[in-house]
Amino acid sequence: MKEFMLLFRNVSGDGQYVSTPQDMQEDLPNWQAWIGGLASRGQLIDTRPIEYAGRVVSNTGVRESPYKTENFLVAGYLICQATTLEEITDYAGACPILKYPQGSVEIRSIMPFEI
Repeated sequence: MKEFMLLFRNVSGDGQYVSTPQDMQEDLPNWQAWIGGLASRGQLIDTRPIEYAGRVVSNTGVRESPYKTENFLVAGYLICQATTLEEITDYAGACPILKYPQGSVEIRSIMPFEI
């Protein structure tokens, strides 16, 4: 099996995720069920939400804010195993973040790296 990282993106406000606390509370059972599907098949490696606050370090210095592109930012991630990219793409099609008009899941294959 190959490892994949799924990055959950959504539009954000100024200093906060656009989702309201009520949305987050209502969405929690859907996320638990969706992630639980991977866990029950032994495919889940790790998943977590990411706090809004952060730093961006570049060769020009440090910026005290998350990296956003057109007000989109990564809200969380999931690392899992799947046989093919198509398999995890199909699974990502049921991700709860897709209920939001601007929500998306970016899927990236994790390359083996020996230290």
